[in-house]
Amino acid sequence: MLFYSWQETAVMLVCAMMIDWCIGDPRWPTHPVIRIGQWIRWVELKLHPEGVRRSEADERWRGVLLTVSTLAISFGAMWLLLWAARCIHPWLGYAVNTWFISTTIAIKGLKDAAMKVYVPLMQGRMEEARTYTGYIVGRNTSELDEAELTRATVETVAENTVDAVVSPLVYAFLGAAPLAMLYRAANTLDSMVGYKNEKYLFFGWASARWDDVMNWVPARLTGAFLVLVSTVTSGCSALRAAQAIRRFARLHPSPNSGIPESAVAGALGIELGGVNVYHGRISERARMGWPLRERRMDDILNTVRLLYGVSILIAGGLLCAYCWTLW
Repeated sequence: MLFYSWQETAVMLVCAMMIDWCIGDPRWPTHPVIRIGQWIRWVELKLHPEGVRRSEADERWRGVLLTVSTLAISFGAMWLLLWAARCIHPWLGYAVNTWFISTTIAIKGLKDAAMKVYVPLMQGRMEEARTYTGYIVGRNTSELDEAELTRATVETVAENTVDAVVSPLVYAFLGAAPLAMLYRAANTLDSMVGYKNEKYLFFGWASARWDDVMNWVPARLTGAFLVLVSTVTSGCSALRAAQAIRRFARLHPSPNSGIPESAVAGALGIELGGVNVYHGRISERARMGWPLRERRMDDILNTVRLLYGVSILIAGGLLCAYCWTLW
């Protein structure tokens, strides 16, 4: 463990989740992920300027340099800050560690983003629902109906249950705020340059692959958590969730995203995946789950319940393990 015992870390993780449940992403001071994103964009402009053509190997090595420098600075800056806080006073170290861990998770943020789609849908304001859906997905949303808006939102919340909840908590448990921030940097790199298009196919290769590596174990943990939470969530089937993971997860182009998406699809008894339109180009995504019924807007609420259920399961497990050591 980095800096702290696992018992101390467990308590701080629970406190970090409580901060996120109540506050979400802080507007002040500037969120660390914003600073990471600014660094990535600045380095990208230096290493990968528009209109300059290079060999595949050169592009890959420049992408590796971006990835390594971003991860090193994110980890190193957080390590120094936490070390300095601990030198001033141990309780300041606890506070700094807990606060920065809370900035690497986004339980409330995911819920809020989903509700910005759900509320307009419920009130019949389709254009507003399409606008807010466009903020959380890359596909064209201008002509999507209720079922497709629901699908886009459910897929986003399901996939990000790994990226924004389980993965940062796993790395925070292993290495406190520095390792959690390193993971958040890896995830930000993937979201900014990890695209399989002409611009980023080679330059973003290292970022995309490293994000896959870091999410590999947490994604499988998330699948297990979703199955467990489905047993106590109204309208969900744990058996279907487990069966869907076994049958559909491997069909997804991502080695990790298919697990939470198929789990949620199976739990809800709906089908995810299908035809998406990106900048006028049609893309067929693997279909997850069984279409036992039509998708409806309430599926967004149920997916948010699964999201919170996973976070509560983790918090409860950590507290139980901590209390066990006190006996």
